[in-house]
Formats: sequence, structure tokens, C-alpha cells
Amino acid sequence: MKASDYQITAPIKLADRKTHEDFGKTKELEQELDEVSKKIAAIQNAMYAHGKYAALICIQGMDTAGKDSLIREVFKNFNARGVVVHSFKTPTSLELGHDYLWRHYIALPARGKVGVFNRTHYENVLVTRVHPEYILNENIPGINDVSDIDEAFWEKRFEQINNFEKHIADNGTIIFKFFLHLSKEEQKHRLLRRLNKPNKNWKFSAGDLKERALWDEYQQCYEDAINKTSKFHAPWYVIPADDKPTARLILANILLEKLSSYKDIEEPELDEKTKSNIDAYRKQLESE
Repeated sequence: MKASDYQITAPIKLADRKTHEDFGKTKELEQELDEVSKKIAAIQNAMYAHGKYAALICIQGMDTAGKDSLIREVFKNFNARGVVVHSFKTPTSLELGHDYLWRHYIALPARGKVGVFNRTHYENVLVTRVHPEYILNENIPGINDVSDIDEAFWEKRFEQINNFEKHIADNGTIIFKFFLHLSKEEQKHRLLRRLNKPNKNWKFSAGDLKERALWDEYQQCYEDAINKTSKFHAPWYVIPADDKPTARLILANILLEKLSSYKDIEEPELDEKTKSNIDAYRKQLESE
């Protein structure tokens, strides 16, 4: 289960990437995930004390790909102070009053912290590309009609996203971008489960079926976005997502492998004066 097996380093066809991988029984995978999660949390504790790096974990996927449950299970062993999750919905009027990257920029993790974006700045080249009429809500100069949104517009947006990620990477943010690669058949199964189980009904929206009808368009947009923005400093990983426990474990192992490679992340040592007086401080407390 190596990161390189899933990292995108050359143009791909999503149709050629597998959506299912099976590494064993669910119970065994859950136990292994718990162990890996604790190891990642330990690195994050050192990162927090070190105070020089942040980690940004971007998670994208079609509806029902398992983003929410993955975040819950992978990060459950983290100290609450160390991880911040942002779920990006339809932009608010305040957010639309700024450029499209603004709401993502202000949500970036501080040094020492892990930020998780549940849906990300890539929605701005995915949902809006499938539904270009949404771009008109951004009130961009020179864009007065859908006909004004041409290929040059999207190429410029990819360039802006690459520049955004390069800037934050150069300033100490370790970037991970995960696409949970779900099959259309598995999405059908999960949507039916939401309809068939009363306690899952709340998760279903009629809009899910409208978006499902645009499956091929979304797959093409994801493929294009991944191919144009997977960089050394901000790589994409395509994770088989038909089996949720496997997807969670793969993603967690990638985080552990890559974060472990940063050998300069370590807890700072006490200054010499404090270290030399530890015994005195201990006696002072014990004598109270």
C-alpha cells in the first residue's frame, strides 16, 4: 500500500483507474486504520510543537463517495486542537463578494495544524464547469453571459489554482489532494440504501439524481482537473472508493508515509537554562 501506487505523476484516464480494492476483512482493516491514525496523530502533535509546517488535506469525490465518514474515521484519534475540518457548500453572499479562492484561503490551517477541506477549491473547476451558469453569480468583470466562459477561462482558472497551491506550499503547507474514485454502480447502491433505510433518508436529495445524470461530464472534469493540477508540491492521489474501509486505510497510509518523510518535524528542545534547572523546578513543586 505505497503512496506511489495512487499518486498521479502523468496524465491519466479515470476510466482506466480501478474503483475497487480489497485488502481484507472489514474488522481487520478498521483495527489497522486505528493504529495508523494514532501514528499520524503523533506526528501532528510534533508538528504542532514544531510550529513550522501545516498540512492541508483536500478530499473530493462524487456524491456518496464517503467523504464524511472517511474524515470521521481517519482523524478520530487526533487531538481536537490539531485538526480543523471545513465543509464547503454553495458560496454565501459574503463569499461571492470576494474572488472564488478567498473563502478557501481564509480557511487554511495555521502552522502546526492539519486542515481538512471536505470539498475544496476544485469545486470551482468541477461543479461550475458542469454548470457554467453558476459562474455568473461571481459577478466577474467581462463575464456577462455563459457564452463568455470559454476554454481560456478554465485554463486561466487552473493556472490560478496552481499558483495558489505553489504559494502556500512554498510557505510551509504540505498539500495532499485525494479523489475518492467511485463507480457509478456503487453510487447507485449507496443512493438506494439512503432511500431504503429510514434512518438514512435525510441524506437523500432529489438533486443527487440530477447530478448523477451528469456522471460522464463530471468524470471528464475531474480527469481534466487532476491531470492539470497534480504537481510535485501538490499531488493528486486517486483512491479506489467502492469499499469504504479500504479507501480510508489507503488514504491514512499515504498520509503516514508522506508525513513521516519530513525528518525535520520534531518537538523542540528546552533551552539550556530551563533544562539545567529542571531538578530545581521539580523540587519547588514537590515542596508545596
